[in-house]
Amino acid sequence: MDRFAVVERALRAAAPHALMDVVEQALREQYGASGAELRMADLGMRTLQRVEPVPLTAEPLRIHNSPQGRALRAPEPLVLTDRAARTVTVHLPVSVRGDRLGVLSVTFPSGTDAHGLLPELEDLCRALGHEITVAERDTDLYQRARRTTRLTLAAEMQWQLLPGRSLRRREFALGAHLEPAYSTSGDNFDWSVSADHLTVAVANGMGDGVEAALLTNLAVSAMRNARRAGLGLADQAALTDQAVYAQHRGAAHVAMVLIRFELATGRAEVVEAGSPRAWLRREGKVEPLVFDAQLPLGMFEDTHYVTERFRMQPGDRLLLATDGVYEARSPAGEVFGDHALARSLTANGLLPAAQVPRAVFQELTCHRGEGPVEDDALAVCVDWYGRCGTEHA
Repeated sequence: MDRFAVVERALRAAAPHALMDVVEQALREQYGASGAELRMADLGMRTLQRVEPVPLTAEPLRIHNSPQGRALRAPEPLVLTDRAARTVTVHLPVSVRGDRLGVLSVTFPSGTDAHGLLPELEDLCRALGHEITVAERDTDLYQRARRTTRLTLAAEMQWQLLPGRSLRRREFALGAHLEPAYSTSGDNFDWSVSADHLTVAVANGMGDGVEAALLTNLAVSAMRNARRAGLGLADQAALTDQAVYAQHRGAAHVAMVLIRFELATGRAEVVEAGSPRAWLRREGKVEPLVFDAQLPLGMFEDTHYVTERFRMQPGDRLLLATDGVYEARSPAGEVFGDHALARSLTANGLLPAAQVPRAVFQELTCHRGEGPVEDDALAVCVDWYGRCGTEHA
């Protein structure tokens, strides 16, 4: 049995809270490492927290100015030589299906061919990412390492509802970011992939705090229930509308945009029911996608929803955002709006989809100033690659 198989087998047999203990021991025994640590990206994507029994014992590292943060964002692992300490350290992203959860840092004695070990170490990080995802069903260790402070109850509810922060397949890549990360309440996103389709939903429940979180949870759960029953997009919207209306009788509603992409052709159908909006970047030009405005879900009884259609082409980038993004105001009262979003999409054109929403929020923060955040804000980016030979199908 080769050494990677030994490590992978040990990971699968490890207790959920002991994954890093198993990885470090295996790296020492199988690869000659002198040490290793795992850091998770916090919910706000600002720091990397060490996975340890007592949270925040080790000093958090800033993502934007640390080697580990660079490795989290970079397309390739980072190898650094410390001649004074006579060591070589490799920083590698830990990911699952394109969603980068954190960074594994492995230190070797000087003279180790670290570059030659990279393929196996990258495989190990992917295996570790999968095991962390499974382990989170049974332990809070990794969730605790993702936060720098306590979440509000509403934010806890919303984060538990999310599918992840990014996803990548050969036909597309997508990423999302949600602010304020530790006190969000009404905004949420969801996605699902089958052999034939990608479905993306962006929701904005009215109100604040736990009431908004409960409302959005109801809407997303109803939408998933309809989708998993195999219903079409318009019926998903209609049944979600009925569920929200039955509970609140029109006193509360949820704005939502639902999009289903056909993976083979790029054809897409959409139901826009309220405030979330879309912008398309194609061949360097950014334009808002305008659809018929339909009623938010749950506003009236038995609302009829219809789908509209558009088509993604290879190289397209789609941004979805809630009103907390495009309606955010500067201290002088200037709305962020279409022009600022277009500038942001153009300026960050070389970034991967997973990093685009966070880049948009950095510019939004500059626009908004240092005052308190008045509303939840959410952005989802979809990069479309398509399938070879199907661009004109």
